[in-house]
Amino acid sequence: MPSSAVGDTFTYHHIDGSVGTNGWYVSNVHVYWTFPSPPDTSTGCDAKTLGTDGVTNFDCVATWGTMTLTDKFTVSVDKTPPAVHGVLSRPPDANGWYNKPVTISFAGTDPTSGITGCSSATYSGPSNATAVVSGTCTDKAGNVGTASLSFPYDSTPPAPLGDVTVKHEDKAVLLSWKASTDTKTVQVTRSGAKGAPKLVYSGSASSYQDQGLRPGAKYKYTLTAFDAASNSTADKVGVTATGRLIDPFPGESVTSPLRLFWVPVKGAKYYNVQLIKGHKVLSAWPTRASFKVPHKWVYRGHHYKLRHGVYRWYVWPGYGRRARAKYGRLLGSSTFRYAG
Repeated sequence: MPSSAVGDTFTYHHIDGSVGTNGWYVSNVHVYWTFPSPPDTSTGCDAKTLGTDGVTNFDCVATWGTMTLTDKFTVSVDKTPPAVHGVLSRPPDANGWYNKPVTISFAGTDPTSGITGCSSATYSGPSNATAVVSGTCTDKAGNVGTASLSFPYDSTPPAPLGDVTVKHEDKAVLLSWKASTDTKTVQVTRSGAKGAPKLVYSGSASSYQDQGLRPGAKYKYTLTAFDAASNSTADKVGVTATGRLIDPFPGESVTSPLRLFWVPVKGAKYYNVQLIKGHKVLSAWPTRASFKVPHKWVYRGHHYKLRHGVYRWYVWPGYGRRARAKYGRLLGSSTFRYAG
């Protein structure tokens, strides 16, 4: 009879292996018995190496003469880390991209010991078309599985539009700009004195002509650049609409040198330009669709010079030789304020 036997059980088994948590082993396990004296007979007491995951029951029975002792126990082995995958907390913000902080939760499966917990993380930058977040899950044996999740992230607005210009036209304006390489779409919104802002353009061009404006009316344009992730940056420009007399715009404050511009008329050989300040103070006949107003001049024997105040100007197209004085319909009239 073994000297360390207690009742009808004994504890002469040995388990060699790496111990994990919760009673699990995380490596191959070698199980064997040693006795103070060899038993006369035994069953289930042969040494055994466990190389696969799972729970193994042992039932060793040893006999010395009329004494029979038993040893029952289990060995749990889980060498395999759990399978892990990441899950984003919401769909992309725009066009497959995320542009605001997003939480990634990791989940796992472990068919042997089961999962005790998984990590999570919130990603808020830097911007990257292939942002990567890694996480873990731990099984009950203490094995740790890892996984990474990749997704496009961009929270950086595109560079502001450059070289924003406004060209006045007849009841229209031509807005032009230069977009950065990360700009995918430009939207132009127009607002006037009344009514809600109106989207008048959306696309990838570098200019837009807005027509049907009311001469003298004031408009505000918002030019917004969007990148692929719908991050945006905006520029604003104010415009006073013109008719066929396009520069200066109605009521504009100007200084010298002063040049008047209007829309050319097909077939016109010259134009008649007149300035009024209380009464007519200038009449000129330029051959092009512009006229540089001198700082001083003589009209009908009177000397004039540009003085502070409001001027109104008119333009008529002329056809044929100037001596024939054949004029077309008035192109229009407008005002400017001379500020010196």
